[in-house]
Amino acid sequence: MAINLQKGQRIDIGLSKISIGLGWHPNEGTGSDFDLDASAFMIDESRLIPAEEFFVFYGNTDSPDTALHHTGDDPTGGNSADGDDETIQVDLTKVDPRVREILFVVTIHDAIGRRQNFGQVRDSYIRIVDEGTGNEIAKYELGEDFSIETGVEFGRLYLKDGKWKFEASGIGYREDLAFFLSKYFKGQIIK
Repeated sequence: MAINLQKGQRIDIGLSKISIGLGWHPNEGTGSDFDLDASAFMIDESRLIPAEEFFVFYGNTDSPDTALHHTGDDPTGGNSADGDDETIQVDLTKVDPRVREILFVVTIHDAIGRRQNFGQVRDSYIRIVDEGTGNEIAKYELGEDFSIETGVEFGRLYLKDGKWKFEASGIGYREDLAFFLSKYFKGQIIK
């Protein structure tokens, strides 16, 4: 039976191969299509990405250590009526030893231009699925009303005492993807 997580709650993962599924539904009648993008930031002990390739998203679907694989972009939130819109597969046995944390963020593409925010999105969640069995292990539903936020840190995997744990974050930002890149990557991003 899956665990329903609350904001700030932490659990032991206890598995090595998992999927991180993210889902959402735009409210009806909000105008333009919503293009929400799931990203993963693989962060070292100084809370920075060791190299550009450790930022995994629809434009860089695989981390250099092959620990993360983004299955692709869903530009409309319509990949599945009942399932995940975007998925990042994780093999914790392959994570580069420099990486201490993997942060999962969802941002709204062109949120300012389209006048969109997370207050116009419903049923947002992040869930952990056992890759071996397909069973859901834990799920965190974003229950708060993020009426001005355009980016949300949904959750994070982190290494503590040699074991991977997961924390349901639910931290909203009135920022775009560039903000997260500037926060966690101090090198030059090649476009």
